[in-house]
Amino acid sequence: MAVVRTLCGQCAVGCGVRAVTGEGREMSFAGDRVHPANGGLLCGQSDALTAMLPLEGRLLHPVLDGQRVTWRRMIGQVARRLKDTLARHGPGSVAMHVTGDLLTEDYYVANKLMKGFIGSAHIDGPCWNEGGMEAAYRAALGEDVVPGTYEDVEQADLILAVGASALLRHPVLAERIAMAREQRGVRLVLLTEGEDVQEEVGADLRLKVEPGSAAVLLNGLLLHAHDCGCLADVFMARHVMTAGDFWTRLRLDHDLWSVARRCGLGHGEVRAFYDLFTPARRVVTLYGPAAEGDDLSLSRAILNLHLAMGWIGAPGAAPTGIARAPNAMGAREVGCDSRQLAAHRDFSADAIAQTARFWGARQMAAATGLAGAALVEAIENGGIRALWLVGGLPPAGHPLRAALAKVPSVILSTAWIEQGIALDHVFALPAPVWIEKDGTITGADRLISRQRRLFPLPGEAKPDWWSLTQVARAMGWHDAFHYERAAEIHREHARLTAYHNEGERLLNLRRHAPISNPAYDELTPWRWGETPFDEGRFPTSDGNARLIL
Repeated sequence: MAVVRTLCGQCAVGCGVRAVTGEGREMSFAGDRVHPANGGLLCGQSDALTAMLPLEGRLLHPVLDGQRVTWRRMIGQVARRLKDTLARHGPGSVAMHVTGDLLTEDYYVANKLMKGFIGSAHIDGPCWNEGGMEAAYRAALGEDVVPGTYEDVEQADLILAVGASALLRHPVLAERIAMAREQRGVRLVLLTEGEDVQEEVGADLRLKVEPGSAAVLLNGLLLHAHDCGCLADVFMARHVMTAGDFWTRLRLDHDLWSVARRCGLGHGEVRAFYDLFTPARRVVTLYGPAAEGDDLSLSRAILNLHLAMGWIGAPGAAPTGIARAPNAMGAREVGCDSRQLAAHRDFSADAIAQTARFWGARQMAAATGLAGAALVEAIENGGIRALWLVGGLPPAGHPLRAALAKVPSVILSTAWIEQGIALDHVFALPAPVWIEKDGTITGADRLISRQRRLFPLPGEAKPDWWSLTQVARAMGWHDAFHYERAAEIHREHARLTAYHNEGERLLNLRRHAPISNPAYDELTPWRWGETPFDEGRFPTSDGNARLIL
């Protein structure tokens, strides 16, 4: 019998789990009372851990063209195919899709291989639907940093939840809010856009607005606060840059009557909403990416409101975007998507040069890549000749699944082979399920936690970072991919965040750059960035945040 402190890994809350393992694959578990994300709470989504116990249907050996092969042969064949594709069609012909439940160490190696050595930024994955959220943070605050934490909901006076799905997908967070309402009298306002909200989401006020109009309502609130003198004028003057025509542009179609009409609300409902928020001083806004992709205008409206009202940089006051995937924040931190480079760097000339120098890159991607619909279109047009799916196939209904048959070379790192999936042109690499993974993840509120393996890897399954590393070595890049354990990758990621970073970026894991292997094994949860923007300092060129329409 062994007791292991690990993670649930089924959503972006990042709940801690105390698991007890026995003979074979026997397991029982409960919430970890000392983990800050959940304090012992668990929801029904954790049942997925038990569902991972059976080995029936697992891919346990490398499979090439439907036939079992050795790892050595598989690695050699994948490396040769990628080399041939690069030689014939160039870096832009190679793409990658990553799932949302990889560990940060997996994302780091995948991103380094693609952008620093293959030379392509075509990475599709969980961050794609959060593009509006990420872009808004960068534009308004200077960096993709979520200002709030889950503890903020227990210190707020007022919580605005935009969209019921943000709470329904994260029941532990909803329970923490319910406890704060009961114990401290925190008020919850639920703003939905055409959703049928079940009564299980308790709220002090519910407003159902027309689809796509939530940003209109919040922009109207901002204009109302401006006109009635309720803005945080001192904070604004010292720390926020506002374009000269910002308020003039905001005034168009955001008067009380226009907002009510566009949102499908009565004038009295809109005014009551305004009157509830304008005197508040500790407000948390919770929101997540929409089902069809994040609405950039909504993210901007939320950030504008919090900056202008001073609801940022203090306990109980923050705009908190909640990622959809379990470790989407880890992916964003290492830059494993098509829009950024690594460690919160963009594709500026200096960032490209710094990252290439740190990695010893052979062929550095120089521009953003394709993802989502644009990547599918490139596949349909024959532009993508090799596609590596790390973490398994995209979910059912994802447009990328239907396009796979048009990719000449498909590399599939997965724990499962779904029925009906043809393997005649697929390199299938056996990977672990969640309870067999070992590394770190980052919750939506910047909390880095340790995922610990509960069971040995079955058959010939290997960690995703290992498969990526072995292929990179076989392609001739052994010196840059020398990893033998996840702790080495964690240390390199930490060093990269600190490299040429004298305060330019808040993501700085310098304290973990020298972490020992034993210390990594015993790592306890910690949050980088502490309380961002607590003195009104923002990682922009002039140190000021920005209001952006």
